[in-house]
Amino acid sequence: MAGLRSAALPSPRRPDLSAREVGERRHGDRTRSWYENVLGWPTVPGVPPRLTVGVRFDVLDVPAEAGRAALERLGPAAEGFPVAVQGGRMRLLIAAGGADEVPGLLEWLEWGGLGLDLRALGGGLMDAPAPWTAGAGPDAPRGHRAAGRPGEGRAGSPQGAAVWLRPPEPGRETVASLPTLPAMGTRSPRGVGDGPPDLVRLVSTVATQIHRVRLRCSGTGAAVRGVGQPLALS
Repeated sequence: MAGLRSAALPSPRRPDLSAREVGERRHGDRTRSWYENVLGWPTVPGVPPRLTVGVRFDVLDVPAEAGRAALERLGPAAEGFPVAVQGGRMRLLIAAGGADEVPGLLEWLEWGGLGLDLRALGGGLMDAPAPWTAGAGPDAPRGHRAAGRPGEGRAGSPQGAAVWLRPPEPGRETVASLPTLPAMGTRSPRGVGDGPPDLVRLVSTVATQIHRVRLRCSGTGAAVRGVGQPLALS
């Protein structure tokens, strides 16, 4: 009898997904496909999908306000490598293996003992920003640099979602153009020495701006300006 009753029970049903959930999954599938097939970057499925850090690139994770000031300080050189923002954080992509060099660089630049809000990530995951432009259609990959300001979302982007400030560009050697140590040579499609800032300059500039923002927020910037300023190459 028990067997007959069990056979008569309906099969378990998967819960119906809302239109939003279906859309998010499709959006995530297209995003993963673009990163893996166009850039060759490994991803992890989910909503949102995530990029694997430490394989094709490492990350400098910094406060968005300080990161924005650093990019303005670097000028045109800041356009040579991808930068993402999410909420109040900015993620500057650097060459794989670069995260291991950052603690030593901070010590050498005399920033090591100040407890800066800077994290060098050589592993883990980061949310994958959508690679296409809002309003250009769901299958149009991003191919230009203008992407708004840190902390700003775009039409169609969920609140708090990761977005590109400087997106990776299809058709170019994105990984080869990431900031690295000077001995390795910063590179671009036009040749060695014509790429983004080297890792030393990038770390120095970012550290300087993080320190300045912290001093301004604490109200002590005017009192300590020019006194005991650590070495800065920016």
